[in-house]
Amino acid sequence: METSELINRARTVFNNDCFATEATGIVINHVDYHTAQCSLTLDRRHHNARGVAMGGVLFTLADFATAVAANSDCLSDSNLHWVSLDSTIHFLSPAIGSQLTANTSPLKLGRTTSLYQTIIENPDNGKRIAIVETTMMYV
Repeated sequence: METSELINRARTVFNNDCFATEATGIVINHVDYHTAQCSLTLDRRHHNARGVAMGGVLFTLADFATAVAANSDCLSDSNLHWVSLDSTIHFLSPAIGSQLTANTSPLKLGRTTSLYQTIIENPDNGKRIAIVETTMMYV
């Protein structure tokens, strides 16, 4: 599939992830072979009591971007084969600002398990907000 067709297909398939796309407003910006970029415009609904993005919002963004990247090779038949086995999130800075971007790429691709890394940044200042490592399992 061409890049634009892959992005459109990913948006169609992952539109069914209502929590990520509707409740939080995550958008798929880019998809390629086992890589993805997703973004989120922050607003009051994403804030915790301190006024910064809640950790669960960051985790949801990373989890969604990882699912898109891992399943990028099976979008043509809408058969999503890769699911999260475990994840570790490292919070580096408070998520202050209006936008977050998550870039996901594989550290190791395997036949039944793969390891991905997602870097969440504030695109306004380039500051790293969190790094997430996720083991994906083929089911």
